[in-house]
Amino acid sequence: MKIALAQINPTIGDFEHNTEKMTASIEKAVNHSCDLIVFSELVICGYPAGELLNKKDFVAANLNHLRKMIDSTKGIGVICGFVDKNTDQQLYNSALLFDKGEILHQVYKRVLPACGIFDERRYFERGTEWSSFSYKGRKIGLTICEDIWDDKGFFSRRHDPVDQAARMAKEGADLIINISASPYYAGKRELKLGVLGNIAKKYKVPLLYVNQVGGNDSVLFDGMSMAFDSTGRVAARAREFEQDMIVFDTDIEKGDIHPITETSAESMLNALIMGTRDYAHKCGFKKALVGISGGIDSALTACIAVKALGKENVLGVFMPSQYTSQQSRKDAKTLAGNLQIELLHIPIEPLFNQFLQSLSPVCGETSHGLTEQNIQARVRATLLMALSNKFGHLVLSTGNKSESTVGYCTLYGDMAGGLAVISDVPKMMVYELARLINKDGETIPAEILQKPPSAELKPGQKDQDDLPPYEILDSILRAYIEENKDPEEITGMGFDPSTVRDVIHRVDRNEYKRHQAPPGLKVTTKSFGYGRRYPIARKSWA
Repeated sequence: MKIALAQINPTIGDFEHNTEKMTASIEKAVNHSCDLIVFSELVICGYPAGELLNKKDFVAANLNHLRKMIDSTKGIGVICGFVDKNTDQQLYNSALLFDKGEILHQVYKRVLPACGIFDERRYFERGTEWSSFSYKGRKIGLTICEDIWDDKGFFSRRHDPVDQAARMAKEGADLIINISASPYYAGKRELKLGVLGNIAKKYKVPLLYVNQVGGNDSVLFDGMSMAFDSTGRVAARAREFEQDMIVFDTDIEKGDIHPITETSAESMLNALIMGTRDYAHKCGFKKALVGISGGIDSALTACIAVKALGKENVLGVFMPSQYTSQQSRKDAKTLAGNLQIELLHIPIEPLFNQFLQSLSPVCGETSHGLTEQNIQARVRATLLMALSNKFGHLVLSTGNKSESTVGYCTLYGDMAGGLAVISDVPKMMVYELARLINKDGETIPAEILQKPPSAELKPGQKDQDDLPPYEILDSILRAYIEENKDPEEITGMGFDPSTVRDVIHRVDRNEYKRHQAPPGLKVTTKSFGYGRRYPIARKSWA
């Protein structure tokens, strides 16, 4: 049997658009003489739909468009995900096989994740136990995302007493199909290969995995749908971060192998580009604004924006103050020239001085401190948002994860914007991605990568005047945020106890800032946003 694995990029709630993409893939599969085509989890409505699932008309529209697909599809079987409901209006994350206008098999997802970005138990009822089914000479086990990630041979902690893969293999299934909406994060590729390949090898059956691709708000899906042969080896593979379709032949257990990125850094860069493009376009924006400072963070953000939206759709804005160095002025201009984007030049010194003059009757003639630094950042944010209002462009904020985690950023200042492109990228990774961009030629000026990072809000300012070296800071933050280690464990890793306490205290006390930040693109195991839910009003115990 020839099976097409079709990964499409659905837009949540755009049922017409999603089913049109499905129809185009079906036509392509029919032209390739495929017997079956498989789509991803909840492909009809897009994933994750969140509170839209509480809207009766949303669920009804999803069912209506599914019915149209069933009635109109000819010449091929189709497996896809959708939202189903029973007579009591309870919802199920469901998958079905239909052919020749009839539903031949249907399953409900059993393992409903409720951790990180997931909240499926809030909306869906748990499915019942499954059985495999026969289709065109094959006995198939159909599973949905986490139901196959509960393999007792790979994970010590399981969420379902019934191992669905084991049960279907025992029933004689000679093909397992898994439809997923499995989000991307750096390093997850190896986990997926291990889990899925292990199941195919253990039960000696081919396994097909079809994943969603595209960005929906903060959540990114890498696609990379795959087929594993009965020895657990990858026998077919789709591309990452773009729509694609591959064909797998179950008789010879071989299929299309499309290229993927070679390194984690390449994968992360492509994820950020895709996420920026999808967020802008799905929110109705064609063009973006980037405040370019001459520093590494804004340089990387501008490069990602150009790769995502095109150079003609990115407007750079350089807003120097009296503290902006000549090198930064030169670097900003060079970067814009290398990217071939328009660069507006709006000095903020007159506005900044007017603020100081207006505040002087109240604040007095005090020396410049944090207040005056923050005013500069907020003047720049006001200018960017004014340009956004005037031209209808999306403002991309440029702060990285290291800074936002410890509060080294200005609320309503450099945090302002519609999308925080690199807010989940640690500072050291910012440099790695910048070097990757320069791999085939200098786009980001070498001086930007070489000079000490600085906000340039006061004379001679350097980030390391107030923060630990970034290689130390990033290691502590990764241990505390992503690995959930406590202060004693982190100190035991060899870090200075006072540094660890200071960093953790900064993280805890700046929760209020991150709650007011724009959405950011998730590329690590633990990003800020609805995947990390900490109270603002609390005591730090570091």
